[in-house]
Amino acid sequence: MENAALIGLSRQIALGRELDVIANNMANVSTNGYKARQSRFKEFLMPGASAAAFRQPDRGLSFVAETGTALDPSPGAIERTGNPLDAAIKGDGFFVVQTPAGERYTRNGAFTLNAQGQLVTSDGHTVMGESGPIAFSPQETGIEIGADGTVSTTQGQRGKLRLVRFADPQTLRNEGSNVFSSTAPAQAAGTAAQVQAGAIERSNVKPVIEMSRLIDVNRSYTTISTMLTRMDELRRTALSRLSDQNA
Repeated sequence: MENAALIGLSRQIALGRELDVIANNMANVSTNGYKARQSRFKEFLMPGASAAAFRQPDRGLSFVAETGTALDPSPGAIERTGNPLDAAIKGDGFFVVQTPAGERYTRNGAFTLNAQGQLVTSDGHTVMGESGPIAFSPQETGIEIGADGTVSTTQGQRGKLRLVRFADPQTLRNEGSNVFSSTAPAQAAGTAAQVQAGAIERSNVKPVIEMSRLIDVNRSYTTISTMLTRMDELRRTALSRLSDQNA
């Protein structure tokens, strides 16, 4: 009975963490460039050693172990905005931005200008070009972003957006403000990515699927909770009867 309770508890803990992941995905349905995550689990067998020579050999117990979350790198829908500062990436790539913690990566192309005339994200992070930040003077007009990321105005080119990619997207880690860090080095995106000006990439979260997952996980969590409650009641009943017999 104790083993069954521990197995149920391990599953309940895993489901609780999965609920957190789903809730975070749902909270970012409207976040530009957001990439959904999915929980990963594996079977954890106990005991690690066995004694098959006994009359009743050890029986393996199957627990649930969480192994982190997987990033869904699939693209979100691209929506036209008409804002010349907005940019969406078509293909495999990320914008590079400068944050207080160093260079980070994002698919959020809802750009604007700060007080210094620099191109920044909606969170205020400086958008990096291949030669550093991209800045404009107050007199410049007619800002355009080319398919290769070249930024120009009526006064000529002002830089080229730095686009990078990663051989393994699963090395990316969320750091808040819709930016990622990575333990692997970034590579130049090259022809793997193109920029669509006047548009932004929406979140790739699929609300209907996430809602279905939320219902399924909630149902499983409730079922296990009910099972553990009944097991606890059986234990108390058994102890009460044993106490009555010994009285």
